[in-house]
Amino acid sequence: MSVVISDEILQASQLTPGEFCQEIALYLFQTGRLTIGYASRLADMPLNAFRQLLKQRKIPLYSYDVEDFELDLKNLQELGRL
Repeated sequence: MSVVISDEILQASQLTPGEFCQEIALYLFQTGRLTIGYASRLADMPLNAFRQLLKQRKIPLYSYDVEDFELDLKNLQELGRL
């Protein structure tokens, strides 16, 4: 599938076509909609370069929330490690 972004929208964003794709890729990765592999492909960047971009933007590679922590605690208790 191809997506066409009008020149008007691209000019309004003040981004190059490559930067526009990178921004979309960053957003989709950050919101959990794309894996890092797919996001780096969408950004047309090697995986390591995309990781560096995430680092520059202070976007974490992994999301670890309270629910994840509670699940880890429960699993450790069931394993007898707590």
